[in-house]
Amino acid sequence: MQPTKKMNETQPTPPQGGAKGGSKKVVVAFSGGLDTSYTVMKLAQDGYEVHAACANTGGFSAEQLKKNEENAYKLGAVKYVTLDVTQEYYAKSLKYMIFGNVLRNNCYPISVSSERIFQALAIARYAKEIGADAIAHGSTGAGNDQIRFDMTFLVMAPGVEIITLTRDKKLTRKEEVDYLNDHGFTADFAKLKYSYNVGIWGTSICGGELLDPTQGLPEEAYLKHVTAKEPEQLLKIAFEKGEIVGVNGETFDDKVKAIQKIEDIGASYAIGRDCNVGDTIIGIKGRVGFEAAAPKLIIEAHRLLEKSTLSKWQQYWKDQVANWYGMFLHESQYLEPVMPDIEAMLTSSQRNVTGTAILRLRPYGFDTVGIDSDNDLTKSKLGEYGETQTGWTADEAKGFIKVSSTPLRVYYGMHPGEER
Repeated sequence: MQPTKKMNETQPTPPQGGAKGGSKKVVVAFSGGLDTSYTVMKLAQDGYEVHAACANTGGFSAEQLKKNEENAYKLGAVKYVTLDVTQEYYAKSLKYMIFGNVLRNNCYPISVSSERIFQALAIARYAKEIGADAIAHGSTGAGNDQIRFDMTFLVMAPGVEIITLTRDKKLTRKEEVDYLNDHGFTADFAKLKYSYNVGIWGTSICGGELLDPTQGLPEEAYLKHVTAKEPEQLLKIAFEKGEIVGVNGETFDDKVKAIQKIEDIGASYAIGRDCNVGDTIIGIKGRVGFEAAAPKLIIEAHRLLEKSTLSKWQQYWKDQVANWYGMFLHESQYLEPVMPDIEAMLTSSQRNVTGTAILRLRPYGFDTVGIDSDNDLTKSKLGEYGETQTGWTADEAKGFIKVSSTPLRVYYGMHPGEER
């Protein structure tokens, strides 16, 4: 095994040209974590004009953003900005994931992967706006995020250099922490048992017991726990053309706030916990834990309403394209030209998905109760399932059944030995 390289063994090429004073202007996608903190300081120390940009898709609190700004300047950035793209994230992604009831492997709400796309888009736009020579991010070489960032930058900011110190130098946490400490920046970057990514569409959890495929996550691994005072609660989510417009009688014009309201209610029952094993973009299997009360409740409520308001084939074909939509989002193909085509179909499918879905919440789970909609197809006057019919006679039913059985009667009439 080769020894780990020391921090001073490999230095980036001295920056030249492109920015005032002869130094390169670089935008760092800054989350405030260890990798991006190291990146800001290292590039600043090496002479770059560093602009730290935090792209917020709903996962940062006001306090975290304020702390990010303070730290960015301490680390050597000449400029810090928060790029709030939460509303854009909803309008251009979350809305369609709700329309499509998108769950990867019928389990995982596509949270981190879809967030990264919109963070990358925001960073690329900002880099072009200020005339940056380079964009830097803190992804390692072992995960999906490097692909999501790099692909977006290559397409949306062509010709702009991409810098990834953590990936290229194969840096360890200790090397990064030591570098920061040696240059006067101290922060709590202790290695934790679990790593978290908190966003509006769920919190992902990595590490700990998840590294052992025979184990699940213990209670202490989750950030949200049962706090509800009532053992059960009804949750009523109102939709208009597939979009949330009300929660328990409260009207919402801001869909992001509606999602946050549902998250607060569901999280108090610790709803939405699970683990997912899936295929990464780079080809290996990955295991992640998550807690996502709002996505689980919203998607199941929306699916429940669709069962009564969509035709059989609307549901079928919508599920097919929605599955592809989710895969493309996860695998960094949001910019593929087919995506708006899929979004157009998903939008069209929602024209009659209006009404209220009712769920019953309890600690760690929930049940679907029913729906109330003027577009409920079960209210048809042609018949009531298992009870009465007015749209056909008994003889017509017999004729329908006999004709429907014709292909089977033909086949088994010719091949009686194959009867099951």
